[in-house]
Amino acid sequence: MKFSERIGKNKVKDLIQIDNIDEELKNALWNAITFFYWDIIKENYVSSNRAPISTFLTRIWIFFFKKRYDEMPTFVPEFRRFVKDFFFKAKWFEIYDLLEFLSSSYDDDEHNTEFINYCNRILKTELSGYRFIDNIITPITNDEEISSINEALENTNSFKTVNLHVSRAIELFSDRKAPDYRNSIKESISAVEAYCAIITSDRKATLGQALKQLEDKTKIHPALKKAFSNLYGYTSEANGIRHALLEEEFLEQEDAKFMLVSCSAFINYLIDKFNKA
Repeated sequence: MKFSERIGKNKVKDLIQIDNIDEELKNALWNAITFFYWDIIKENYVSSNRAPISTFLTRIWIFFFKKRYDEMPTFVPEFRRFVKDFFFKAKWFEIYDLLEFLSSSYDDDEHNTEFINYCNRILKTELSGYRFIDNIITPITNDEEISSINEALENTNSFKTVNLHVSRAIELFSDRKAPDYRNSIKESISAVEAYCAIITSDRKATLGQALKQLEDKTKIHPALKKAFSNLYGYTSEANGIRHALLEEEFLEQEDAKFMLVSCSAFINYLIDKFNKA
C-alpha cells in the first residue's frame, strides 16, 4: 500500500474501482478484446471464412456505434483503429458497455464464455467493483460499503491500534500482486477486538463484554446484539482470538471484502453508540 493510501489521502473508493477504470485495468481489458476478438478476426479474415467476421463487425458498427452502414470502414485494421480510439477515450461505463456488447455479439457462445471468464479474472485482479454475471456486467460492491470502510478509517484516527488493523486489512486485501485474504480477514477482526479492548479498558476483552458495557450505558436491541455476536463469531482461547472463518481451506476476495465491510460498519456502530452513551 502506498504512503498516500496508508494515511488516508487516497480513499478506498480509489482502490476498489467503482466509477473509474485506471490505466492498468483499461490496458488489460483492451488486451482481452485483442486476444479474443481482434486476433480471431485477423486469422479468419485472410481465409475464406469471412462471413461470420463481417457479421460481427457489422453488428458492432450498426448496433453499438449506431453508425451508417455505408460509412463502415472497409478494412479490418481501419475498423480496429476506430474501436481502439473510442475505447481509450471512452468513459468508464462506456467501456463496460462495449465489453457487454462484444460478449454477446460474436457467433460462438463457448468463445464468448472464455472471454467473460478471462475478463472476470482481470476485473478481480485489478479490484474493479464489477463482474460479468452471464453476459451482464454487474456491481459487486456499492458506495455504502465503501463509505463504511472510509468512515471506519476516519473514526479511528484517535484509536491508533484500531486504525492500524483496519489499514492493514485494506492493504492485504488490495495488494494486486499477492493479495492475502486470510490475514486481511484476521486484521478486520482484530480491529473490532482492539476497539473492544479500548471501550472496556481490558486488553483481553471479548465482544460480549463490550456489548454488555454498551447495554449498561444505552439501549441495544437483543436481535441486533445477537446478529453482531453471530457475525463476529469468535471464541477466546488462551493463545488469543480465533475465528471459525479462518479455519476454512480456501478464502476468496469476496470473503475478505465481506469481513472488511462488516467489521468496519460494526466499529462505526460501536463508536457512535458509545459517543452517545
